[in-house]
Parts: sequence; structure tokens; C-alpha cells
Amino acid sequence: MGEAIASCLIDKQIYSPQDIWIAEPNRSRRDYLHSKYGFSIDDSSENNSEKDIDVLLLAIKPQIFDVTALKLAETNANLVISIMAGIDLERLESAFTQKSVIRAMPNTPAQVGAGITAIALGKLVEPAQKLIAEQIFGAVGEVIEVPEVLLDAVTGLSGSGPGYVALMIEALADGGVAAGLPRAIAMQLAIQTVLGTSQMLKETGLHPAELKDRVTSPGGTTIAGIAQLEKSGVRSGIIEAVIAAARRAKELGS
Repeated sequence: MGEAIASCLIDKQIYSPQDIWIAEPNRSRRDYLHSKYGFSIDDSSENNSEKDIDVLLLAIKPQIFDVTALKLAETNANLVISIMAGIDLERLESAFTQKSVIRAMPNTPAQVGAGITAIALGKLVEPAQKLIAEQIFGAVGEVIEVPEVLLDAVTGLSGSGPGYVALMIEALADGGVAAGLPRAIAMQLAIQTVLGTSQMLKETGLHPAELKDRVTSPGGTTIAGIAQLEKSGVRSGIIEAVIAAARRAKELGS
């Protein structure tokens, strides 16, 4: 995710490659990022307090937050943005005292500039800093602001949602193969059907139920398929998946 954000920032000329410093413990990964994008590479032997950093973006696993925060606490960045699941603003502000902190939850379509990011602002965040965060995440898609109490639910829905959608696309393609389609054609049909339906809902403002009703004719094929989906508990399964992912996001921060 960090690579996706950084690459979009330079693609859209919001930052130049040399203005983005990457701190990565894996040497081969550091070399790859430097050679592909021209990012500056952090030298861990340097004192972080001596670096002129405007924004510190924490694109790390929540399990290593405490160790990483100790190493970065002396940074002179006034704005710290975290994309970690579960680590709340209180913990972030305790680790980075007297700094403005923003929590953000992007999702993987950010890699193609089609993501959506929810942000929650800490107590010290100024309007100009909020604009910086919106500019950063606007480079990879849409941005919405939510109260922090909703971020675990955001994680369960849009953060984990691409996994659910990918599973659904795979299942659609498998169904097409079971019905007699070649695999490549079934996959193309499944992907474009999901993409087109999403685009139609977004551009028309139709409620999903209304679109479903429009495509469902009396005694037709769609209602036969929907009846089977309801019988299989697909709707409740998706709801429970979002709830389970949100619960897990909360557990990661405990």
C-alpha cells in the first residue's frame, strides 16, 4: 500500500521522487523501490530528528507499531499519518507527542488510482494538514472523513471489501465454467459485469435494490439465480464477513 500511494504521488506530480523517503528494513526491497521510482532511501544510521520531514506516513503492520514508533518518535515531522488497522488515535498521539496525527484506511484499488480512503483526525490536526492528507489520498482515489469510532467498520467494509469482491468474481467465473463457458471468457465476463454494475450505480445514483429490480423480470433467469443466492445465505454471509473483519480490526489494536 505504501508503494501504491507513493507511486501515485509522483505519477500525479504531487511530490517528486527524491522528496519521498522510504524506510524499509529489507535491502532488496529498498533497492527495488529506489531503482523503479527513484525514491530516496532512508539510512537507519542517520538521526531521524535531523531529517527535514513534512509528513510521516506509517505504512506498517500494527504488530510492529510499538518498536517502529520508538525509532521514529524523534522525527521532526509535524504531521503523522497512519494506515495501520486497529491502532487508535490515542495510541498514536501518545507515541508521537505534540504532533498532529491522522488515521487513514485506504484499500487495495489504490494501486490503480481507484481506491477509497476514510480518514479520522486527531486533536491537533489543523485545516491545512487535513488538506495535505486529502491531497495524498486523493492521488489514489476518493477520500471521506469519518469519526474514528467508525474506522473499524470502514476496515471491515472497504478495507477488506476487495477480498470479498475478488472472491465473488472468482465464483461468478467458476459458475460460468460450470455452465459451459471457457475459463478466459468466463473471467472476462465476470470482471466486466462487476465493474460495469459498480460504475452504473455510481453514475446513476440508483439504489442497488432498484437496479436489481430493473434486471429481474417475472419468471426470468435473474430471479431464479437470486432465489438460489438467498437460499444459500449469500447476503447474510457478506454481512457477517464485514462484521467479522471489523471485529478483527478492533482486536489488532488491543
